[in-house]
Amino acid sequence: MTKNEIALKIADELHLQQTDVKRIVQMTLDGIIDALVSDGRLELRDFGVYQVKTRKPRKARNPRTGVEVMVPARKVVTFKSGKLMTDRVNGIA
Repeated sequence: MTKNEIALKIADELHLQQTDVKRIVQMTLDGIIDALVSDGRLELRDFGVYQVKTRKPRKARNPRTGVEVMVPARKVVTFKSGKLMTDRVNGIA
């Protein structure tokens, strides 16, 4: 499902303008990003936890040439689903 499909579904269910709902969905996603940038962690009860983690630098190989290269340290976003989400995905709840 795409962001536009989510906005369309919400707009249809709540009888709102699709453009307004798209803007709200985008603002929500921007808020998630802003929280991760400023705090490094965002917990949404029953949904899950987004967290910024730092990967250490490491050695890797170029698959074409086989030459060893250094991959620098970088930040990645991880997500751990909450119990409610996990249960619903597994058909338990």
